[in-house]
Amino acid sequence: MILKYLPFISTLVTLLFAWSVFSRYSLKRGTHLLMWGIGLVLFAAGTFAESFLALAWSDFILRLWYLSGAMLTAAWLGQGTVYLLVRREKVAHASAAALAVISILSIVLIAIAKIDPSTFDPHIAISTQYKTMMERTGLVTLLTILLNIYGTITLIGGAIYSAYLFWRKQVLPHRVIGNILIAVGAMFPAAAGTLIKVGLSDYLYVSELIGAALMFAGFIAATSPQAVKQTQAATA
Repeated sequence: MILKYLPFISTLVTLLFAWSVFSRYSLKRGTHLLMWGIGLVLFAAGTFAESFLALAWSDFILRLWYLSGAMLTAAWLGQGTVYLLVRREKVAHASAAALAVISILSIVLIAIAKIDPSTFDPHIAISTQYKTMMERTGLVTLLTILLNIYGTITLIGGAIYSAYLFWRKQVLPHRVIGNILIAVGAMFPAAAGTLIKVGLSDYLYVSELIGAALMFAGFIAATSPQAVKQTQAATA
C-alpha cells in the first residue's frame, strides 16, 4: 500500500524543517530554536522508523521508533515553546533539565525492554502491532503518557496562546497565522491514538505528513521578514 511510504516524505519535510530551525538558531541563538530543532530531529527519526518497519524488521529501529515517535518528540517540541513563552529563565532551565533526565531514563528503559519479533508483520502499521512485540513496564507506560501530555499542552497550548497575544495586540498578523498553523499541525500527529483505535492506523501516516507540513508552513509564516517590516512601519 502506497500509504506506508508517506513517512519517508514526512521525514524529508521534517528534516528540511529542522535544517531551517537550526539555521535560524545559528543566527539568533534562541534556546527555543535549539529545543525545536531537537524535537524535529526526533520527529524525523520516528517517521523514518515507521517506513523502515513497513519494509523490514529491525530490533534497533523498533526501539528508535518507540523512543522518538511515541515518547520524546512532542515533549522536546513543547520544551521549545516553554523557552519561548516563559519569562523566568530558571523555570525553563529546570523543566529542560527534568526533561533531559526523563529522556535519559526513557532511553535506558527502552534499551533493556524485551522484544519478541515472532509476530512481526511488515504489512501492518507498527503503531498497531508494537504492543504484541515489545514488553512495556508500568513506568514506561506512565512516562509515555506524561511526556505526551506535557508536549501536547506546551506545544499546542503555547502556539494558541502566542496567536492570541499577537491578535489581541493587533500586531504581526503573520505570526498570528503562523502560530495557528503550528497549533493545527501539531494536532494531527496528536490524534494518532484516535486513528489507531478506530482502525485507521495507516492514515496516521497521512496525519503525520499533514502535521509536519502545516507546522513548517507556520514556522515560515511566523518568521517571515514581512512581519518584521510591518512592525517597523507601525513603530515609525
